Formats: sequence, structure tokens, C-alpha cells
Amino acid sequence: MAKKITTIGGQALMEGIMMVGPKRTTAAFCDEKGNISTQDISVSRITKKYPILGKPFLRGIFAMVDTFRLGYKALSLSADRITALEGEEELTGLDKWLDEHLGDKLTGVVMTIGTVLGLALAIVLFFMLPTMLFNLLQGAVPANISGWRSVFEGLLRIAIFLCYILLVSMTPDIKRVFQYHGAEHKTIFCYEADLPLTVENVRRQSRFHPRCGTSFMALMLLLGILVGFFIPFSNPVLRTVVKLLCIPVIVNIGYEVQKLCARHDSRVSRIITAPGLWMQRLTVKEPEDNMIQAAIAAMEAVIPEHGEDLI
Repeated sequence: MAKKITTIGGQALMEGIMMVGPKRTTAAFCDEKGNISTQDISVSRITKKYPILGKPFLRGIFAMVDTFRLGYKALSLSADRITALEGEEELTGLDKWLDEHLGDKLTGVVMTIGTVLGLALAIVLFFMLPTMLFNLLQGAVPANISGWRSVFEGLLRIAIFLCYILLVSMTPDIKRVFQYHGAEHKTIFCYEADLPLTVENVRRQSRFHPRCGTSFMALMLLLGILVGFFIPFSNPVLRTVVKLLCIPVIVNIGYEVQKLCARHDSRVSRIITAPGLWMQRLTVKEPEDNMIQAAIAAMEAVIPEHGEDLI
């Protein structure tokens, strides 16, 4: 019988891929010569440590926190490997100064700074900017358009997100990450269909998966429009604060909706998942064979022995 739903998921890395199973998380990396190496990632999950946080309408936000923690550690491993490969080159200028003063802590410091700056930029672009632009538009248009605030802000957030994805996808490194993303999806589909994990079988699978993080982001953006109708404030700072406070609620609702759609193949579920599947055309690309091999290596490492992946 095909495994329609499993607890196995994944994440694309720079020149690698991470698979998350019920009991084990493993990252597989592929070097320039096509050699594949794997490394287990140990992070205690909040939802496992405190079972109450794994209950419906609570588990969404904590599952996302666990995903961020795992992803952060996996990205650190990926960055360390790339740094090690480039370590043979003689460092100069700022790179040399940072290496001398930070040493092994350099990767963590750079990733922390990047995360903080990224969050700050996201808050400005996705929360404050849409509100400020609507306020300017409302002041310039005589008609009362206040009822369209949430729709305007939501559509602008979607447009900003799509533009960002299009821009980053033009860089060769991110394009390869998106290819590893495709390898992840295809491998999970192959496993869920109970087919042997071979390059040929994986290659035939679809690269668009309904439980993808991109689909989840699309769902969050759409749910944000609905929630925005119930936020009465027009001040950019106050409205942003309230929206940030609403994020746990939106994430929990979206998480349950996505799980429900993954379990039931109906017209309603296909309509709900359609925007996310379309958006995956930007973030999920056809992988190379060595990328598929890396995904298979990571998958085989996390497959449980006694069917604990079945829900």
C-alpha cells in the first residue's frame, strides 16, 4: 500500500539536502566530483519534548520553530563545508581579519547577523511598507477605499514575495538550491508511492509537492489577507505590531489546513493548494542526477525500521 502521508520532510541546502524523519535527521552533501557524504543532525524538538505543544492548533507554530532550528543547523553545516573547500585559498582584507578574530565562530556570527537583518527587512517590506503605501493611496483618492486595505496589502505582499523569488533565482547558487528542492520533492513522492529509491524512479516523479514550505508560505499570505480585515488600525507601526502578534494564530490555522488538504484529495483541497503548487514553479526546479542521489542517501538514512513514518 502506498504511503499517502508520512512524517518525512526535507529542506534543500547549498550543495546538499536535509531529510527529517520521525527519529532521525540527516543531511547529505555532494561535492564537485559527485561524491556524497551524510551527517546526522541532532536537535531536540520542542513538540517531542513537550507533547502538549504537538496538539492541533498549537503544533503549527512550534513545528515551524523546530523547522527553523533544524534548518539553521543544517545551513551552518553546509556553510562550514563550503568554507572548508574554499579554505585552501589565501584570505585577504576583510576575510582575513574576520578569520583571525572569529575563527570557527565566523559562520555562526555571519548567519546570526544575516538572520537578524533578514527579519528586519521582512518586517519593513511585508508589514510596514504595504500599510504606508495604502495610507498614501487613501490620502490621494477622494473615494472611501478603506474596506480594500487588507486586499491591497495582501496583494502587495504577494507581489513583493514573487519579485524576491524571481530575483534570487537568477543567481547560480540559488538556482542549484532550487534544484535540490526538486530532488527532495521527487524523492519523497517516490518513497510515498512505495517505489524503490532509484534515480530512474525518482526522476519520474512530480516536483510539486502539496506539503512544501513554498505552499505553506502561499497559504500564509492568503490567510493574512483574511486576518487583515479584522485589524482596525491604520498606523503603520501599530498595525505591524498587531500583525506580528497574529502570526502564531495564522501559522497554526495554516498548518492544520495544509495537513487536512494533504490527507483529503477533494475539489476544495485542490483549490486551496493550487496557489502554492503554482508558486513552486519558481522555487522547485528539475534536479541533476547527483542531486537525486544525495536526496536518496538522506532519505534512506531517516526511513524508520518499523513504519513510524505512517500517520
